[in-house]
Amino acid sequence: MKTKFTLTFLCLLSTIIFCYAQRTLIHCGSLIDGKNKDLLSQVTIVVEGNKITSVDKGFTKPGKEDKLIDLSKKTVMPGLIDMHVHLEGETSKDGQVKRFTQNEADVAFLSTIYARKTLLAGFTTVRDCGGSGVNISLRNAINAGTVIGPRVFTAGKAIASTGGHGDPTNGYRRDLMGDPGAKEGVINSPEDARKAVRQRYKDGADFIKITATGGVLSVAKDGSGPQFTQEEVNAIVETAKDYGMITAAHAHGAEGMKRAVLAGITTIEHGTLMTEEVMDLMKQKGTYYVPTIIAGRSSAEYAKIPGYYHPLVVPKALAIGPKIQENFGKAYKRGVKIAFGTDAGVYPHGDNAKELGYMVEAGMPAIEALLSAMQVNANLLGWADKVGSIEKGKLADLIAVDEDPTKNIAAMLKVSFVMKDGVVYKE
Repeated sequence: MKTKFTLTFLCLLSTIIFCYAQRTLIHCGSLIDGKNKDLLSQVTIVVEGNKITSVDKGFTKPGKEDKLIDLSKKTVMPGLIDMHVHLEGETSKDGQVKRFTQNEADVAFLSTIYARKTLLAGFTTVRDCGGSGVNISLRNAINAGTVIGPRVFTAGKAIASTGGHGDPTNGYRRDLMGDPGAKEGVINSPEDARKAVRQRYKDGADFIKITATGGVLSVAKDGSGPQFTQEEVNAIVETAKDYGMITAAHAHGAEGMKRAVLAGITTIEHGTLMTEEVMDLMKQKGTYYVPTIIAGRSSAEYAKIPGYYHPLVVPKALAIGPKIQENFGKAYKRGVKIAFGTDAGVYPHGDNAKELGYMVEAGMPAIEALLSAMQVNANLLGWADKVGSIEKGKLADLIAVDEDPTKNIAAMLKVSFVMKDGVVYKE
């Protein structure tokens, strides 16, 4: 009995010593806490394991067993959250051909590279807004520690209508098109809609993404018209709520947006041709707007390169792409809730922070743009108690830049320190 007690005591003691030895003190020259607009100076963040255990004024002197990370000449902030990425792919001139030449394993291996780039750019959490379903396995691999990348919330496959933006067989030869259904994410009735949502739940998706209007990069002529009936969108949102999932709607045209907002959609993505009527309706319903300005600007530039896009895509990219930034400015000034998101994959992964500069160009103060990628997005995801701000008890997701980004937003393009879940990935 005595031996057993001694062994138990020694095990407990070694555990206490181990935990204590893992205490990390981070000296921050300036701090953006993720919730408030004012920066704090000379702050110590204490991290134990994967959590923040204390945020203290001044530079706390480390103990003999403590690890010190000196960021006393940098601006520290919570890891950023991007509400719209596509980690399975990246824009390229042969993108259409890759749909027929890449195997699922090829997509999976490439997705790990894109995930790593995203994390090292300072984005510790992302929402993947649709792919082939590999994104679900990628999320699981990151969570298991097999792959390095941001924390992923994924839609799995997006939900579209036949021939609509998101129909996976658009642009195929007729004998290859087939008739994809709810399992593949293609619906044509409220009944199909409910089945498609339930299938996403079964597949392991975290939220539901729909393509409420035509799109720019799909091989189809229409880039803005509505592509679901009101009854179909209602069925999607209602079923998603039953399963505890938030919803996102790709939307360029006003009518498709209106139907999605009326149905109770959580976020409108892109919002290119958003009208004042839709803006006011979003304010009334509490709908978030995820602008993805960088996607519009990038696609418009790529469309000028001969042969980069399919001929059906080029006029849409040239017409719709440049309008997002202007409409974002109008929506922000009208009081629509803004959530940071970029559509990464439409442009090269890792450049996500360029969106912050475009938001500032359109009239949003730098600190508000930054907060939209912090606590605002954490609230949207339902994870505000875990990420999005630097507070005791929250996960240790921290990044740092060399300058004050509220004075020079371009500083966000050069993230020099990244910690996710208490693990340093870039120093």
